[in-house]
Amino acid sequence: MNAAEIMKQIETEQMKESVSEFHVGDTVKVYGKIVEGNRERIQVFEGIVLKKQGSSNRETFTVRKLSNGVGVEKTWPLHSPNVEKVEVVRRGKVRRAKLNYLRGRVGKRAKVKELVK
Repeated sequence: MNAAEIMKQIETEQMKESVSEFHVGDTVKVYGKIVEGNRERIQVFEGIVLKKQGSSNRETFTVRKLSNGVGVEKTWPLHSPNVEKVEVVRRGKVRRAKLNYLRGRVGKRAKVKELVK
């Protein structure tokens, strides 16, 4: 067994069994564990998925929301034990893999059309 096979085995052990299916442009609620001292609680972060990158257990996604008129972005590891679950609020209709152009937009222009099936 060489080093590459050992790395692959370790990575597959760290992956979650079930991950909810979401795409770039979707509005999601990320339930993240927050540790304050000796207490642990779950905090919800709701926003638009700007990008997904990486593969296997290194996969991450970036969520952007507006908080008091200020844009806040947070990057989450998809298979992290600190991410309780990812819930899709609404599907977005986009034609790009990364929505970096949303950073410069404010108000109605910063919205993504909803995907109707």
